[in-house]
Amino acid sequence: MQSPSPDRPMPFECQPDAGFIEWMAHSGGSLAITTYQAGKLLMVGWNGQQISLLLRDFDKAMGLDVDGDRLLLATRYAVGLYANASALAPNYREPGRYDALYLPRVEWPTPDLNIHDVALVGDEIWMVATRCNALVSPSAHHSFEPRWRPPFISDLVPEDRCHLNGLAMVEGKPGFVTALGETDELVGWRDTKATGGIVIDVASGETILRGLAMPHSPRWHDGELYVLNSGAGELLRVNPKNGQTDTVCRLQGYLRGLTFVGKYALLGLCQIRESNVFGGMPVQQAFDKLLCGIAVVDLSNGDQVGLLEITSGCTEIFDLRFLNGIHKPNILNRDKADTRDALTAPGCHFWLRPENITEDRR
Repeated sequence: MQSPSPDRPMPFECQPDAGFIEWMAHSGGSLAITTYQAGKLLMVGWNGQQISLLLRDFDKAMGLDVDGDRLLLATRYAVGLYANASALAPNYREPGRYDALYLPRVEWPTPDLNIHDVALVGDEIWMVATRCNALVSPSAHHSFEPRWRPPFISDLVPEDRCHLNGLAMVEGKPGFVTALGETDELVGWRDTKATGGIVIDVASGETILRGLAMPHSPRWHDGELYVLNSGAGELLRVNPKNGQTDTVCRLQGYLRGLTFVGKYALLGLCQIRESNVFGGMPVQQAFDKLLCGIAVVDLSNGDQVGLLEITSGCTEIFDLRFLNGIHKPNILNRDKADTRDALTAPGCHFWLRPENITEDRR
């Protein structure tokens, strides 16, 4: 058996269990999932009979957010805004194969800021610039516009001092962030990575929770704060007033990526690949084998009701979002030639193919 190589990548394979298939069939939507480790955006849909899977290549695909018919995606050297050209989707490739087609609209080039979570709220874009320990926004004049940094970070420098990574939006504004350490030294968070994780209240700058194992993906849902205690494989419900936590569930993976659909939480599970960074985590002691995939958890009792396990081609998830009302999504990156043939304007939708272009319009 030949080993995979850059020219012969490991084939992408996944295995949904019966619970995940059942959940998808009744969810009323689909999933968008990023993995920077595999360099892909995954779209998991439902065609009415079975799960569908679409893969698109994006260099270091990380933070992801959705607002209405728009999708925001952070990659290694850019943050891109995509919009759903739903009128063009039914005629793309095969009639009726897709019901959504996300096309690139705006892109903000950046250096490798190691952007983690992002948020899209109306005209506002928030990004966690992990390398610079700050919340930032796109800028027309600079690499970014700095908006906020933890009180213990003394300067805006590209030194990844605390590994700021997660962002929870509350009523359209940054509410809470996670970081892997409360330190103002160059990559100082690595010295206490298994116990130094924190949650910070953005408005007050107060650290409301300490002692976590590499926390990620804080989210505000139905008036409550949830945080992934990633290195312990735990989904926590956090009281922001006193820092008390309730463990909703423990899962068989390093957790990263969290979204909600009604009473269900969808969580990304990762295997631990880089032992020098992620090694020594409690979840490694709790399970003989860690999984990669998406788990569906019932928030009312903490039960895992479904699992989409990725068995080949990917070992780590970063983020995920639910595409409500969309069952068969597609997305085109700038490298796809079809992107240049799509024309949309208010009340105007065309594919610029030879059969659609009259002689006097060429």
